[in-house]
Amino acid sequence: MAAIELSYAARVHRLAVLSVLLAILAACHGANDPSSPDDAARGDAPGGDAPGSDASGGDAAGGDASGGGALRLPPVNAKADYQLGGAYTPPTGVALVTRDRNAAPLAGVYNICYINGFQIQPDESAFWATMHSDLILRDGGTPVVDTEWNETLIDISTADKRRQVAAIVDAWIDGCQAAGFDAIEIDNLDSYTRSHDLLVADHAVAAMALFAAHAHAVGLAIGQKNSSDLVARKAELGTDFATAEECDRYDECDAYRAGYGDHVIVIEYRRADFEAGCSKFPDLSIVLRDVDLVTPTTSGYVYDAC
Repeated sequence: MAAIELSYAARVHRLAVLSVLLAILAACHGANDPSSPDDAARGDAPGGDAPGSDASGGDAAGGDASGGGALRLPPVNAKADYQLGGAYTPPTGVALVTRDRNAAPLAGVYNICYINGFQIQPDESAFWATMHSDLILRDGGTPVVDTEWNETLIDISTADKRRQVAAIVDAWIDGCQAAGFDAIEIDNLDSYTRSHDLLVADHAVAAMALFAAHAHAVGLAIGQKNSSDLVARKAELGTDFATAEECDRYDECDAYRAGYGDHVIVIEYRRADFEAGCSKFPDLSIVLRDVDLVTPTTSGYVYDAC
């Protein structure tokens, strides 16, 4: 009986030693496994391109959150048209068109979808007043209005309100993506400068970051519209290119180029500024338009490009 008990104890000892050896081998294998959680946390990807790189060699922003690969930016120095007052067949040679989100994109060109994300256009006032009256910016109970364009400002003063506004704007971005647009332009980033000091730049940057994150998630590039003083915060904004109105007139084109290189689309409304811009910035897309952006069949239509 004693011999049997000794033999049994020896077997238990050997099994214990074997278990320890197997555990050590398993740990070593896990440390060298490229798919281990530690590697995933570091973002290591065997054989892959570095995050944000463009293996094709073309212009690209960082990969989008949907896994659709690198974003396609607007072509540099392309002949452009700015059609916010109504869609129409553009002049010959136009390769880049910006249209309102309610218009259809144009086949065969790069299409940017315009969204007013910080102010309420007059034809959308009823929607906001009825469905989202708490998101209208008010000063002492009275809505704050951009009197130049008769547009009420949207309240982005708190994180909760910014999330609510983003839910609305994100749905519009989804509509642009479904329609076939390539990129998004969000207007009135500078609404805080007209807010009776109820909003500040930080509010605008935080809201824009939410819009940009969603645009990237559905595979669309997104542009900064105006506000040259915020170019230095490009990384916070999450923007990929810029659309700058009258940057030659106000000597701001260099500020946009400092942040976006040649990925800047310039809209001028005076012939002298347009011609000066074409001379000084031959590598940018520069458009001359009438202020009301009317269609060619409407009196007052103006268009030129370089």
